[in-house]
Amino acid sequence: MYEYARMKFYCDEYRCIECNACTVACAEAHELPVGIHRRKVITLNEGIEGKEFSTSIACMHCTDAPCAQVCPVDCFYIREDGIVLHDKDKCIGCGYCLYACPFGAPQFPRDGAFGVRGVMDKCTMCAGGPAPTNSIEEFELYGQNRIAEGKVPMCAAVCSTNALIVGDADSVAEIKRARDAAKGKGPMTPYGWDVAYK
Repeated sequence: MYEYARMKFYCDEYRCIECNACTVACAEAHELPVGIHRRKVITLNEGIEGKEFSTSIACMHCTDAPCAQVCPVDCFYIREDGIVLHDKDKCIGCGYCLYACPFGAPQFPRDGAFGVRGVMDKCTMCAGGPAPTNSIEEFELYGQNRIAEGKVPMCAAVCSTNALIVGDADSVAEIKRARDAAKGKGPMTPYGWDVAYK
């Protein structure tokens, strides 16, 4: 396995303004069907002045992805750059990945019991899938492959406040450290991480 996953997303909850541009851009770029949301913006403490903040959530492309660990047909795979992808031709729609994912990233086109939900969909970090790169088949199944084109994922490209950043884990961490230092507070832990990642 990998020492760490290199490509990472980070949403700076101090910069996110809940505009949902990332959500809309993702859906449009990949021509997602109604009801499938690869990325969503959530707001915590809504309406409580001084405590309200928003963050953009999608597949976090975990180093040791729990979705991949529970999939009975091994449809998930982790690329060398750490991006977690899946093979829709192997997926049986069991939903185990949805229950295992702490971010709620796996999406299904229909509700229902085992086998009737349809094939799972999730954020690909705009890296396509196992179909030939930039082919019509890849686009129809997985959407744009912006990574192969040397571009950042669409969600990060449209973020007007640069709250949503993506890149090599070390680069993303350096940006976060610089932002924390600029606030004059020293290194800050994102909300909830001190509890969730003890």
